[in-house]
Amino acid sequence: MLVLRASLLAVLLLSALPAASQPGPQGPPAVGVITAERRPITESTEFVGRIEAIDRVDLRARVTGFLQERLFREGQEVTEGQLLFRLERAPFEAQVAQAAAQVASAEAELANATIQLNRARELVRTQAGTQARVDDATAAQRAAQATLLGAQAQLRVANINLGYTEITAPFAGKIGRANFSPGAVVGPDAGPLATIVSQDPMRVAFPVSLRTGIELRDRFEGRGGVAAVRVRIRLASGQIFNQAGRIEFIDTQVNRDTDTLLIRAVMPNPLRSEAGPTGEPERPLIDGMFVTVFVEGAEPVPSVVIPRAAVLQDQQGNFVLVVDRENRAQRRGVTLGRSVADQVVIERGLEGGETVVTEGVQRVRPGQPVQAAPAAPPAIRAPGAAQAPRG
Repeated sequence: MLVLRASLLAVLLLSALPAASQPGPQGPPAVGVITAERRPITESTEFVGRIEAIDRVDLRARVTGFLQERLFREGQEVTEGQLLFRLERAPFEAQVAQAAAQVASAEAELANATIQLNRARELVRTQAGTQARVDDATAAQRAAQATLLGAQAQLRVANINLGYTEITAPFAGKIGRANFSPGAVVGPDAGPLATIVSQDPMRVAFPVSLRTGIELRDRFEGRGGVAAVRVRIRLASGQIFNQAGRIEFIDTQVNRDTDTLLIRAVMPNPLRSEAGPTGEPERPLIDGMFVTVFVEGAEPVPSVVIPRAAVLQDQQGNFVLVVDRENRAQRRGVTLGRSVADQVVIERGLEGGETVVTEGVQRVRPGQPVQAAPAAPPAIRAPGAAQAPRG
C-alpha cells in the first residue's frame, strides 16, 4: 500500500513540472551538407607504358675486312651521316682498279669489233666481201658490247664494296657501346658493330583494355577524338615529365591473349641543361624504360564533384542523400565517374546546386527530417588529377 502511494505521489509531482523541463522525443539528426558544384576537371586515365625509340638500328659490316678505325665515343650522340667505323680500304681499292682495267680492255675490244663490222659492210657494198663475214662481225661486235656491260657492272660492284668500308650513321641518335675493337675481322656474319637509337622525339607505348579503349573513344568522340587528348608521363623517380605528347597510333587488332589494344604516343625528349656523369648531354627519356602514362583531355570539362564520403551503396547501386526544401533527406541514384583525390565526379544523377549530405550519412534514412549545417570544407587538389581505374 505504501508503494502504491509513493508511485501516485511521483506522478503528481511530474505533472506539476513545466513542459520545457520534461524529457521529450529526440529531434532530427544533425548532418553536414555541401552544395554540389560544377567546376572544370581535367579528365585523366592512368596506364603503364614503356618508352620506345622511333628509330633503332644495329650497325653491321656489309663486307668482310679488318676494322681499321672507330671514330666515336661510346654513348655519344651522333648526327646523320657521321662517319663511325672505317674498314681497311686497300684491298677494295685494288679491286676497283682491277675492275677499271677490265672495263678499259672491254672498251678496246668493242672498238675493234665495231671497226671490223664497218669494214665488212663496206666490202659488201663494193661486192668484195660476203654477207657471212658481215654476220660474223655483227656477232663479234655485240659480244664485245656485252663484255663491256659486264665489266662496267663489276666496276660498280667494286666501288660499292669500297664505299661499304666506311660505316656512317643512318640517322641522328645516341650510339651505344662498340662490340669490336680496331684490328678485328668483321663482316656480315660477325654481328652488330654497335647500336644507334634515335633520341628526340620518343614514343611511349601502352596497352589499354578493350573496355577502357571504348570508353575513351566514346568520351572524346564528340570533342575532336585523339586531337582532344594529350599524354603525360610520370618517370620512375615519381617526377611528372614536363613535356606532353600526342597519340599517333592505335593498333588495328586486339591482342587475343590479353584483350588489349596497343596505343602509341609521341613525346618530346629535349636535352637537359646539365651534362651527365660521362660528360655527354643527357635526355630524360631512355629507350626501354617503364613509365606511368596519363591520358588527359586537352581542355577541362565542367563536372559535378562531391566528396567520396557522401556516396553510399546498396543493392540498387550508388546513391547520395539530398536535402530537399522541407529539410528531408531524399535518396538520389548516381553514376560515378573518375575520382579526384578524395572527391568523385558524378556523371549522372546530379546537375549541380543540390544540397548533399556528406557528414552523418549513416544516421539518416531516406525521407527522414534532418538538421542540416554546412560541413567542413574538404581539401581539394588542383584540377587536373582526375583518374580512372587502370586499363
